[in-house]
Amino acid sequence: MTRAAGAPATASLRAASAHFFVPDLVAPTLDEADAHHARTVLRLAAHEPVTVSDGRGAWRPCRLARDGALEPTGEIVHEPAPRWPLMVAFAPVKGERPEWTVQKLTELGVDVIAPISGARHAVVRWEGERGGRQAERLRRVAREAAMQSRRTRLPEVRDPAPLDAIASLAAASREGAAGVLAVADPAGVPLDASHRAVAIGPEGGFTDDEIGAAPRVALGDTILRAETAALAAATLMAHARRAAS
Repeated sequence: MTRAAGAPATASLRAASAHFFVPDLVAPTLDEADAHHARTVLRLAAHEPVTVSDGRGAWRPCRLARDGALEPTGEIVHEPAPRWPLMVAFAPVKGERPEWTVQKLTELGVDVIAPISGARHAVVRWEGERGGRQAERLRRVAREAAMQSRRTRLPEVRDPAPLDAIASLAAASREGAAGVLAVADPAGVPLDASHRAVAIGPEGGFTDDEIGAAPRVALGDTILRAETAALAAATLMAHARRAAS
């Protein structure tokens, strides 16, 4: 049986000892990596309450059996989709900051995360096979962050693509939310609920040619580092979406 989410169900989701993603909620099982994480890293004991999700908005309460298997303890719950999806595109920077950025964007509820490749001022180049490897790594980071933050929908982490291709994606897909990709710029208009897809440039910024006719949106009164700008955009958009609900 299934049911819609309510306050008690949401409280159960947040109160669980851990949250995992599984392919089948009717007969949920942990994969080897998640089972190891539950036993060795989280040190979960038998019969502790956990929740599992299909990554598409449905989840179910369970408990761990003594052998590490999952025993369902309640019905499958369906969380409503957000009022509209949010997208953040960002140009990767050096070090581990791209992983940190994806982790935090996931925690904040961003639905589509799109690394930008080929920006003229970018120091880090994610193209070809390297770009594919980096995207897979970011998807793993997003999955782990979604488990930690008790998300029931996994964010979509796109392969790296040029800014104009990401703008086309935003215009053509419902995942692009407003249909227009705005570019973060201190000279832009203040961000409001009409802005649902924002691109963050490299630390040297985008050139005027790269931005073209794209709308520009400001994220505050100061100049932000690239990874801080990504989080500011996500926070402001998430707040606007929640306020409109």
